[in-house]
Amino acid sequence: MLLGFLHTGLRFAFEVGAQLHPVEEGVTIADVVALATLEAPVHLFIYGAILGVTYIAGYRRRLRERELAATQLGEQLALAQVRALRMQINPHFLFNAMNSISMLVRDRKQEEAVKTIAGLSDLLRYVLDETADQEVPLRNELDFIRRYLAIEKIRFQDRLHVSIEAPNTVLDALVPNLLLQPLVENAIRHGVSRSAAATSVAISALEKNGTVRLRVSDDGPGFAGDRPVEDGSGLGIANTRKRLAQLYGDGYKLDLEKEHPHGATVNISLPMHTTPVITGDDAS
Repeated sequence: MLLGFLHTGLRFAFEVGAQLHPVEEGVTIADVVALATLEAPVHLFIYGAILGVTYIAGYRRRLRERELAATQLGEQLALAQVRALRMQINPHFLFNAMNSISMLVRDRKQEEAVKTIAGLSDLLRYVLDETADQEVPLRNELDFIRRYLAIEKIRFQDRLHVSIEAPNTVLDALVPNLLLQPLVENAIRHGVSRSAAATSVAISALEKNGTVRLRVSDDGPGFAGDRPVEDGSGLGIANTRKRLAQLYGDGYKLDLEKEHPHGATVNISLPMHTTPVITGDDAS
């Protein structure tokens, strides 16, 4: 109200001084107050609108700042998780691979030993690549898994049977880098390693209703007890779930199944997309 009276008084004085309209003698302050009172509803509307617009603009700015901060935090957490995954793979996989190479050398399979060393070198170069994007085409992920399992097969020989199925229509879909490795490692550790009989590890992918469906299963002993475990081993199912949540929010699913009479399966559903959600540069 005070601003309204001040505005009316100043405007009235300006108009009189500029002789925009004639003013009769005897005009008093009471007349100005009466005019200001008459114009008060208009002033309240104008100043209220200005205040409202200012508040909304400030709120939207603060909201954008919070969203940006949350996005940057999510990117940093996702990058930290994949870096931790790389560090976790190295000791386990390297130890087993070196044992397999030693076995080949002892058996005088020199050519196969050299080939395995070259394959191991390629795998480690891929794992240690800090410039790699958070997401890669599924064909790249499956190629890594094939090379990974080729080295594991030297270790287990005929005890490990592998099958990988993925139609061409889904190979360009983007998936988290190194997503399948801990799941396959779990299948080998809790399936193949715990069984004296031949065990199969099956990996499949397909596109359905705008989603990529990934499946990693084995027909080994399965989960301990009656219910699937949530933590797994290595990176673990729980950490994999957290990583997927950082990348896709509520847009993913991860389910564990206990197969009958034995075996275990991990099912993952991701949004079908070919444009990266987060790149390596964005998360740095």
